[in-house]
Amino acid sequence: MKAAIYNHFHPEEKPFVDRVLEWVDRSASQHELKRTDFLDPRQAQILTMLASRNPDVTVRLEGGYADAERVRALIAPDYRDLDSESAGIAVLEVNPSGATYQDLDHGDFLGALLGLGIKRDRIGDIHVHDAFAHIIVTDEIADYLNVHLRQVHRLNVLTDILPLSELKTVEVKLEEMSLTVASMRLDGIASDVYRVSRSKIVDPIRAGRCRVNWKSEEDPSEQLKQGDVVSFKGLGRFKVLEVDGVTKKGRIRVKIGKFI
Repeated sequence: MKAAIYNHFHPEEKPFVDRVLEWVDRSASQHELKRTDFLDPRQAQILTMLASRNPDVTVRLEGGYADAERVRALIAPDYRDLDSESAGIAVLEVNPSGATYQDLDHGDFLGALLGLGIKRDRIGDIHVHDAFAHIIVTDEIADYLNVHLRQVHRLNVLTDILPLSELKTVEVKLEEMSLTVASMRLDGIASDVYRVSRSKIVDPIRAGRCRVNWKSEEDPSEQLKQGDVVSFKGLGRFKVLEVDGVTKKGRIRVKIGKFI
């Protein structure tokens, strides 16, 4: 039975699939409530797919706000009301100490947290404003971070724990670009987006440093479609916003949004 399930997933996803199957089984057979750490969108998709196979289990996803990218999951027997259960999410506010946040970005805050020994799956979405940042974390680590996070990059900071109702989000910004491409191949579009040769973009794809919709993709010829989100380690992310017909010369018009 497991072998048939594995056929639907990438080989590197097998360990996570096994974990999800265990969570679902324990909730159904032992009536347990499972609260996961933060999941990326692909992991949340896998969990939802596998949980839907078991009618005795219910799932709630919660990331702190409606459009959260990273979410915690609550998995429980179907008779349990998950709306009344706490998702275990806290907001850590980070303020500069006598300075401003010039040029600090998402990666700087994430790096500071990881530098304290915090695992990535304990951290939700990070919202960087001009004068402060709001970081969504599991409530189990909020007090620790409130005491120990005192520097981001080279900037001294002060912290506070806020109720979720005071979370201030940042709208995702995309730099739009219009391309005309010969095909919807991953390597072709990515080379245009990042302005590098196709030969240079193929190596990171084959090396496993590319994800399409948060799923590892090692085939340079993979066909992209509207709505796909593509990420490359070290290069950033982009989204295929629109596929808008074909030119007289037979090339495809594509609108891309590059995350900034």
